[in-house]
Amino acid sequence: MSEAVNKESSPALRMAVDFGPLAVFFAVNSLMNGPQLARVLAATAAFMVAIVVAMAVSRWKTGTISPMLWMSGGLVLVFGSLTLYFHDATFIKVKPTIVYAMFAAILGFGLATGRPLLKQMLETAYPGLNETGWRKLTINWTVFFAFMAVLNEVVWRNSSWDFWVGFKLWGAVPLTLLFAALNIPMLLRH
Repeated sequence: MSEAVNKESSPALRMAVDFGPLAVFFAVNSLMNGPQLARVLAATAAFMVAIVVAMAVSRWKTGTISPMLWMSGGLVLVFGSLTLYFHDATFIKVKPTIVYAMFAAILGFGLATGRPLLKQMLETAYPGLNETGWRKLTINWTVFFAFMAVLNEVVWRNSSWDFWVGFKLWGAVPLTLLFAALNIPMLLRH
């Protein structure tokens, strides 16, 4: 008999699991010499390995893999495989758009049907948050994810590979952290 284990993870572990694979992708792309296609393929392969490692570490340290990590990991493996097979960076570039759009759609569906999906996923992170707070937080994240999907499309379609990779690390990650911080006053009120 085994019972599900759901150990609390430290903020450092959560950051490593969430952002570590992206940092590996950026590092391999930056440190690799050679033509752009070789860098794309090496960074993509490293990203795929790193996301599997992140999922394994999450399972080992917390006893579970979050639904968001499952979704992101699955898409990294699918779009990474397509990138490697077809030798085309388009697949890995469009993966964040799909992830953001899926998160926006899932949260929007929860809003439309009255099911607080964000509350179910993050309730332990925000104990005491009332229903108004959960609704506002869900609306905020839905709009943010839709914005990020559009932003990723604009950036990858109108810039070089190196700019897009830099944007993923130095643009998307700070925007996400800044957006989360900007929600704190609303969270404290509710």
